[in-house]
Amino acid sequence: MSTVTLGGITFGYDDLGSGDRVLVLVHGHPFDRTMWRPQVEHFAERGFRVIAADLRGYGETTVVPGKTLLSTFAKDIATLLDHRGVDRFALGGLSMGGQIVMECFRQFPERITGLLLADTTAEAETPDGRRNRAEMAARLLREGMRGYSEEVLWKMVADDKDAADHVLRMMLAAPPEGAAAALLGRAERPDYLDLLGEVEVPALVVVGTEDEYTPISDARLMHERLQDSTLVVVEGAAHMPNLERTEEFNRALHTFLDRIADRAER
Repeated sequence: MSTVTLGGITFGYDDLGSGDRVLVLVHGHPFDRTMWRPQVEHFAERGFRVIAADLRGYGETTVVPGKTLLSTFAKDIATLLDHRGVDRFALGGLSMGGQIVMECFRQFPERITGLLLADTTAEAETPDGRRNRAEMAARLLREGMRGYSEEVLWKMVADDKDAADHVLRMMLAAPPEGAAAALLGRAERPDYLDLLGEVEVPALVVVGTEDEYTPISDARLMHERLQDSTLVVVEGAAHMPNLERTEEFNRALHTFLDRIADRAER
């Protein structure tokens, strides 16, 4: 576990493993980089260099109140990777993290060798969604994280107690100011569907069968728009298949990373 201050922002991050095969993982809301611990440890032990950072406003990274756009998160990721000397990498994210991944591809596609989009959506927020996010942001600032976290936990995790305990700890630890800023910024996200049609690198789309936030229909739409993608539907998982069905998730991701390597060798 490390921290570094860049441009006035202190980032908490993990950078484990070594080698030319680099995997960068972006967490969702309202979590932190520990949501990727099973993947960081698994792949770092198998010849990959794996980087997972706390986003601005979460975990050990600086909280900036107000509104944090997806474009700001993407620039933060680029800044940290520049500092770590990483030029080319496979990039993955879950939920809000998946939307940040798409924004990263919009900003610096030449650096990305493959995309993992897990339990996310590429469509712009609806008017109702924008209102709901604004209301939730106000609620988090007013009440803190506990009420919200306990209400939505069952949507995050279907039936795995250990995963649910981990998810609840992350949500309760999230700074309300950071979570609220992300909600307000995410409400203004652009539509990435057309962008997906421009993605020429391999992509892996993952979704849990029980995910109510980003259902299978959202995953299928992304899969259809991407030029070279694999769709993996994880039976029995809700919004966090990487924690609920870790072995299945890691197996699918490893197969995908091998496909990136095979393509690079052609």
